[in-house]
Amino acid sequence: MRARTIREGSVGLLILLGLVVFGGLFLWLRGFSPGRRSYQATIRFPNAEGMQVGAPVRYRGVVTGKISAIRVSANYAEVDIRVQPASVIIPRNVTIEAKQSGLVGETFIDITPNAQLADASATGNPLSRDCNDQLIICDGSYLQGTNSVTLTELIGSVIRFTNLFSSPEFFGNVQTLTRNFAAAAEGVDTLAGEVTVLSKTVRSELGTLSNSAQRSADSVGQAAQQIGTTAGQFGLTAQELQGLIAENRTSLVSTLDSLNQTVGSVQSIVSTLAPTIEEGEFLANLETLSANAAEASANLRNLSEAVGTPENLLLLQQTLDSARATFQNAQKITSDLDELTGDPNFRQNILRLVNGLSGLVSSTQELQQQTQVAQMLNSTAIALEATEAAPTGPEASKTKRNQTEQSDTSAQDEKQDDKSEVETVQPTPLPDTRSQLPAVSAPSAQDLLLPSQTWPNPNRPVQK
Repeated sequence: MRARTIREGSVGLLILLGLVVFGGLFLWLRGFSPGRRSYQATIRFPNAEGMQVGAPVRYRGVVTGKISAIRVSANYAEVDIRVQPASVIIPRNVTIEAKQSGLVGETFIDITPNAQLADASATGNPLSRDCNDQLIICDGSYLQGTNSVTLTELIGSVIRFTNLFSSPEFFGNVQTLTRNFAAAAEGVDTLAGEVTVLSKTVRSELGTLSNSAQRSADSVGQAAQQIGTTAGQFGLTAQELQGLIAENRTSLVSTLDSLNQTVGSVQSIVSTLAPTIEEGEFLANLETLSANAAEASANLRNLSEAVGTPENLLLLQQTLDSARATFQNAQKITSDLDELTGDPNFRQNILRLVNGLSGLVSSTQELQQQTQVAQMLNSTAIALEATEAAPTGPEASKTKRNQTEQSDTSAQDEKQDDKSEVETVQPTPLPDTRSQLPAVSAPSAQDLLLPSQTWPNPNRPVQK
């Protein structure tokens, strides 16, 4: 009884031991390892051709996991992979391809990273809750994979290429391409000849252009030198002008002082004449003077009527002819003067003489104006004295009548003088005076810049 119990117990223990060994072997075949943890990820492929459960998963060429499940949907195939151990950290930026080892080998999944992790220890554990899914592949992540070229696709591509190569249309296209290539080769040969001719022409043109450029550069250099020389001459001229201005500064100041004195003299004369003009007797004299002017205008009108007679017109025509002859003689004299004034020194002497004469004329005009003013003042004084000593009664009327007769007599005498002056003037030739002209030395720049010391000042008051 006891031996039977022992035998039955031994059989039961043997059966239990066999079951444990069988279960352990099964788990080992399934990859179960209590000491090695793993994490799972899902990869989506366009198709799962050649993939099987248990196929290896390689990361950087090393087997780090295997395919645990394959599911098919309407648009893609999902493949679950299990990466073991869990300490293997795979970056998120990777390329996942389904490849085949050899022509008839098994299909496996290859994972290739596209970037390096800066700090792998700071990314965390793929099984932890704080795993950063943007940096690494965590437990339960979804990835996108691609299929590489399989043997079936390669065989189909070879068959399609063989069919295309053996078609008559392909051979026709090849022959057309060959003919076109031959024509293109002939065109290239012709083009090469034209390019050779063009290169020779361009070489000759470039030589001419380089020579022209060299000549232009030489001309520019010469122009630059001339400009530099001209600039130096301008600088010297400016320095000379500054020196002349500095030397004649005193003369300019004295000239301005003379002008100021002249203005003061004119103001004093005006202030002296103002009271005389404001007096009533002077105004009466002005009225008398205006009446005399009206009478003189009437006399001039009569004179113009007398001159308008045919005899006088004939005399005027003869006078114009004489003037024309005189102008012709003046032109001849001018041509002689042009020959005479060919010397620059002589022209400068003439210029100085003209400037002196212009100053003298202006001084003469000023003297005439002052003389007229003095005569007006004298006539005013005489009129005032005559008014004070004028007789009354018949003697006054007799004196006035005598003055009127004297004015009429003077007017008739003026008419006779005007008529006698209208006569024919015959042009007379001018003598050649070129040999009699005195030699005049050329004025210096200092003489031209010192008008107040050399020429009479037109604004200087005239001493009576």
